[in-house]
Amino acid sequence: MSSDTTAGQSGTSARKAGAFDVRNIIGALMGVYGVILVLAGLLGEHEPEKTGGVNANLWTGLALLAVAAVFFGWARWRPIVVPADPDRPDDDPTRPAPRRKRPPAH
Repeated sequence: MSSDTTAGQSGTSARKAGAFDVRNIIGALMGVYGVILVLAGLLGEHEPEKTGGVNANLWTGLALLAVAAVFFGWARWRPIVVPADPDRPDDDPTRPAPRRKRPPAH
């Protein structure tokens, strides 16, 4: 049995971070830049004398798309589970105590 807890195993409901997982945001950003560079490499002017005969935009765009796929896969295969009821911070000794209202002066 795995150490991951889900709603069916532990009795409490938990949900996944989903689109708000930072790995999805980074993957989307890398993917957008990758698509832009691939299109620039395929449709733009290729200047082989500047890059030593390599289409740098195309290869960099493909690498960014591969990195985006890795980030999306990582977020899908190892999702972050957000507990439905997180622990209360009452037992944290470094957290300041709540301010109490002072009784009115007579």
